[in-house]
Amino acid sequence: MDEQIEDLQIAGMHCAGCADELEQAVSRLHGVTEAKANFAASTLRVRYHASKIDRARLIEHVERLGYTTRRAHEETSTPKSLWKRRDVLFTGISGLLLALGLALSTLGSNPTLGVLWGRNLTLATLLYLGSVFFGAYHFARRGWQALKTFSFGISALMTLAIIGAIILGEYIEAASLAFLFALAELLEEFSVERARRSLRALMKLAPSEARVRRHGQELWVSIDQIEIGETLIVKPGERIALDGIVLSGSSSVNQAPITGESLPVEKRPGDAVFAGTINHEGYLEIKVTKRAKDTKLAKIIHLVEEAEAQRAPVEKFVDRFAKYYTPSVVAVAAGVAILPPFLWGWPFSEWFLRALTLLVIACPCALLISTPVSIISAITSAARNGVLIKGGVYLEELGQVRAIVLDKTGTLTTGELTVTDVIAFDGSSPEEVLRIAAALESKSQHPIAQAIVRYYEKNALGQALPEAQDFISLTGQGVQARIEGQLYRVGKLELFPQALPSEAVRLASQAKTVIGVGTPERLLGLIAIADRIRPEAQETVSALKRLGLDVIMITGDNEETAQAVAQQLGIARYHAGVLPEEKASEIQRLLRHYGRVAMVGDGVNDAPALAAATVGIAMGTIGADAALETAHVALMSDDLSKLPYLIELSRRTRRVIQQNIVFSIVTKLSLGLGVFPGYVTLVLAVLVGDMGASLAVTGNALRLAHIKPLRD
Repeated sequence: MDEQIEDLQIAGMHCAGCADELEQAVSRLHGVTEAKANFAASTLRVRYHASKIDRARLIEHVERLGYTTRRAHEETSTPKSLWKRRDVLFTGISGLLLALGLALSTLGSNPTLGVLWGRNLTLATLLYLGSVFFGAYHFARRGWQALKTFSFGISALMTLAIIGAIILGEYIEAASLAFLFALAELLEEFSVERARRSLRALMKLAPSEARVRRHGQELWVSIDQIEIGETLIVKPGERIALDGIVLSGSSSVNQAPITGESLPVEKRPGDAVFAGTINHEGYLEIKVTKRAKDTKLAKIIHLVEEAEAQRAPVEKFVDRFAKYYTPSVVAVAAGVAILPPFLWGWPFSEWFLRALTLLVIACPCALLISTPVSIISAITSAARNGVLIKGGVYLEELGQVRAIVLDKTGTLTTGELTVTDVIAFDGSSPEEVLRIAAALESKSQHPIAQAIVRYYEKNALGQALPEAQDFISLTGQGVQARIEGQLYRVGKLELFPQALPSEAVRLASQAKTVIGVGTPERLLGLIAIADRIRPEAQETVSALKRLGLDVIMITGDNEETAQAVAQQLGIARYHAGVLPEEKASEIQRLLRHYGRVAMVGDGVNDAPALAAATVGIAMGTIGADAALETAHVALMSDDLSKLPYLIELSRRTRRVIQQNIVFSIVTKLSLGLGVFPGYVTLVLAVLVGDMGASLAVTGNALRLAHIKPLRD
């Protein structure tokens, strides 16, 4: 097979209409099997047979349509200056020639140079035609290609209007149309680039080079040439170039570019670090675990690009609407040009000019750009804040969910057991109770045992544990061993002869697991263990309620534990004792009741439930590739406070899209009605109906980038 795929970065793709025109023009080439233009990322993916068309001819065809190309993600040594770009230069020349022509016409100093098409050719007319040539140079080529296939895209409609104005001898209108539309395209490109810039900023987070130790020397090497297992040297203030594990050194690392966390995270030997994050004050040596193309940052960029390429339902609706809307207006324009002169004998030139004005108004640029720019702005803004949304469809669905289901363990809680209370009886001290428990539990691998040992090591101030001898595991009950000849037990309270202490009842009511410590004859103390509730959980639940959502907790824990956690967080509805395989069924039941439900979990154990929900949201996915791949939405850090931000962002995105669509349609309709009595001219149609409307909807969409998470 000689089939190849070429990914090209396209400059000059101003709106979704341009993307469609380019896609169709390239698809018709002999040898091309598929062409897919991504307006959001400004790229074109072409699948073609190398034996029938080569890359050079492919690029030549694209550039003949008025675009400039380079390989996608290809680094340019120096970005081309704005004033050296041909489209900017030509637009400037067009505006200058139009201004000179208007000056000559106004001052009356307009000598006749000859005869053109039966009309006097004046110097001003020549300047206007020159303005048309330079202004329409880029878009007219695209328009002509579209007209040859009877495709009435934006460029085609503008090209028709300019040709018609020249035929009528309306040279000022033709020149104004060419210049203003070329200027509008540049302004649209500038506005859309602001939305795309966030994604490009993500791409630039990882350095292109890194300091590596090779053969005992420190060398600067391109990140593409660094292999897994090599050692990176990262000094204070430098960015980490690749994912890896800290070998030596300690420092705080700013992970905000990946997770959106506002505070730096302490890193020590054995900790994972990620490309694009910033080393603060320490010296780090890092063992590389991922190649440049496989880093977490690379995955994020890839997922964001894919997300922006996916079309939301409302975007598909707009595209379908535009397909019927544009031909309908073209048909109406044809009727306006033909019927009044034919039926009532009204001046043909006047009504033909009005028909051309309708054609200009018909350009659905603002309508087509209204949704994708909003989606781009929202998705890239979310990515900068550590939230990955897999596509416009999920962004739109999130704005309509009526309930949000939160898994308890690992979501509302940290998922890590910790000692919360140490209580001593009968003259014993809490320190002695903890010392005995840790000595016995150091022989066990049970999660509760490990939690007690961790707590002792953290609070014992370097005191060594006594040796536990004759260790025995009491299956399902606890452990037993001798310390300095005395037999001790640690485990369930049933191991001890005393009646249940009131403190044990109180601690159990707080969703804590109570462990007894003592001898076979008497209870020396209690240790309470709990899965700690996240600090931001209560604030997040309150914020979600204020947004009008029903908050539901789901857990495999028993009724007492679930009730205690729910009460602490102010959650009225919860489902306890739900097995992992039953969670998906529970989500299905809630979907029947609410219609749309979001589910928040750890992304691995909760995978079936996340998939069953309208939108599945995985937490803490910075270290879990599987969760990053499977969730609809991924919170890179273990920060629940991003949930209200996510809901607010999705709702506001829906509102902005609706505002943009309504504004675009009302503007077009109003201008269209104003054409018939002659209130709307060609120039006004471009200024307000095309350029003005496009800039207005783009500006409205860019406001989405200013929404910040709760904690910011």
